Amino acid sequence: MIEQIAFSPLIPWPVFIGLACASIAVIAFAAWRKMTGSVLRFVAFLGLLLALANPVVLRQERDALTDIVILVVDETASQTLSDRRLQTEQAEAKIEAQVAQLSNTELHRVTLQDASDDRGSLLLTRVADAMADIPQGRLAGVILLSDGQIHDAGLVPDLPAPLHLLLTGSPSDWDRKLRVENAPAFAILDEEITLTLAIEDQGAVPQGLPQVSPLIVSIDGGEDIVLQMPVGRSVQVPLTLPHGGMNVLQFSVPMVEGELTDRNNSAVIQINGVRDRLRVLLVSGEPHNGERTWRNLLKSDPSVDLVHFTILRPPEKQDGVPTSELSLIPFPTRELFLDKIDDFDLIIFDRYKLRGILQPSYLENIARYVEDGGAVLFSAGPDFASADSLYRSSLSRIIPVQPTGRVIEQGYVPQISNLGSRHPVTQGLGGVASSVDAPPNWGRWFRQIELSALSGQVIMTGVDDKPLLVLDRVGEGRVAVLGSDHAWLWSRGVEGGGPQLELLRRLAHWMMKEPELEEETLSATVQGSTITVLRRSLTDDPQNLTVTAPDGTTRTETFAKASPGRFEATITGEDMGLYRLQAGDHEAVVVLGPAAPREFENTIATDTLLAGAVRPTRGMVKRLSDETPDIRLVSQGRLAGGRGWIGITPRNAYTTLSSSTAPVIPMWGWLAILMGWISFVWIREGRR
Repeated sequence: MIEQIAFSPLIPWPVFIGLACASIAVIAFAAWRKMTGSVLRFVAFLGLLLALANPVVLRQERDALTDIVILVVDETASQTLSDRRLQTEQAEAKIEAQVAQLSNTELHRVTLQDASDDRGSLLLTRVADAMADIPQGRLAGVILLSDGQIHDAGLVPDLPAPLHLLLTGSPSDWDRKLRVENAPAFAILDEEITLTLAIEDQGAVPQGLPQVSPLIVSIDGGEDIVLQMPVGRSVQVPLTLPHGGMNVLQFSVPMVEGELTDRNNSAVIQINGVRDRLRVLLVSGEPHNGERTWRNLLKSDPSVDLVHFTILRPPEKQDGVPTSELSLIPFPTRELFLDKIDDFDLIIFDRYKLRGILQPSYLENIARYVEDGGAVLFSAGPDFASADSLYRSSLSRIIPVQPTGRVIEQGYVPQISNLGSRHPVTQGLGGVASSVDAPPNWGRWFRQIELSALSGQVIMTGVDDKPLLVLDRVGEGRVAVLGSDHAWLWSRGVEGGGPQLELLRRLAHWMMKEPELEEETLSATVQGSTITVLRRSLTDDPQNLTVTAPDGTTRTETFAKASPGRFEATITGEDMGLYRLQAGDHEAVVVLGPAAPREFENTIATDTLLAGAVRPTRGMVKRLSDETPDIRLVSQGRLAGGRGWIGITPRNAYTTLSSSTAPVIPMWGWLAILMGWISFVWIREGRR
């Protein structure tokens, strides 16, 4: 039971204050005029004001509340280094024991875990969350068990009690890390790029440590390249990307004896390799309706440089026109097919036939160009079935089909073959019917060159399932034969048209070896902590997937069929870093998060980041490598710590169970006192 004096005025406080001021003024005037009885009248006025203030006795029954000490235990990944976990456990046990011995005090323990999205140690955010769960009037102190490496130093909560940092780690700790300072997101193939890297030593670095370290570089998990790199300064590393599409570059330095961890000794960069300009040579045998289709397609692609020639006047043409009046340029056969043929990524022969322009040596050089890695597309017209067909030349050794000499002139709807439903050039091509037996909803073509497939892959068929589009790999290069010159009917919308531009675009890019159109590939994408692996294959056996995690452990996963020729597997990554994937002879690498999580970017224990939060609360920073400090009680506002101890502030919080009031003197008592005093004053002055 708590009793205390309170006031419950009978009149509003402003009126009360006004009466008090008026009374003081009257008494002061009387005293100034030296009027008799001024003091007695002052006492009477004072008694009247006291009666109007109505003093009461306030009685409260209170229940004392315990003070709360918040203990935040950092359990992030960096706390597993060295003996920090042991230091934390020992300090935690001692703090719990000491708080248990304090009267009217309880310990509220919370933990800090790694952020799921690699945001690092959000220690102060965790403190704010813990404070939101308790009344601020009961908070006696906050104790942090951490290495001080936090990533939300700017989010300091408003603390009404001391904040203490008990720092794990040792003053002798040191670590080496690899940092990427500059790396492009895109790079042009076959052109050298420069990346800026630095090797840094942090903490108490031992004397005599070598200042040169090997730098191990690998691309897509391939063969390692070892370079020598100085420690402590930025170095530019030149590299050339080996292929188009995404290239995964891994850099690492060996772990040195004594350093805290090797988790920050590596870095992974993903750079998209793009071609500078794709150079295409289009040779048209004679003007026709489909010629503009090829030209429009290739000119619409900003990454393509197109060189187009149409043979308008072959050598055998005798029309009597004087040479001086001819405005056409001669066909630069030698420059194109001997001197500069290797500068082109793709050559397209559109309804071209042997007309004496290309000598046998030129045709032989084209075959050599394909075998060395070039690409040739034959868009066949009636001339391909004639005696002047390009097949009747040395190019026959790279052409995967043989013309029978028959030209089929009838309407038909192009079909995608069973193999074509798996091939990336024709897989999912717009307009394919959902039923296998139903024809695609495309317009008809009206001419097909009858071909006999000798090798390669037939991905589209025409009349009576005869080969219409055939692809083949010859040596290092690629060859395609389109057995019709009526693809342009789709672009004109004849009978509804069809996906002509998409088909030709895919075909051209497959021939130019774009990675996304490869038939046999293994690739992966990352979303959050989930890795989706795609296996594209022309067979029904995608083989099992072997996954190698960043820590070197392996596991086997099974693919599930997503569509014809497409198989998927989903992996949940437990650790951040580089994952190696293998299915048969195909390999791929993928990065889940950074190679070194943010938690390991800086590993040396420090109080610098938390100093701005500890200092204003008059708290302390103590190293656990010295000792775990004792806990004492200190008054509000005093320095909460000293040698070997830290302080918490008792808050004396309580809840009121009941309360009551009673007047100090009842009203009739005040009336009797005032009347008695007034009578005394009147009698005394009357006698005078």
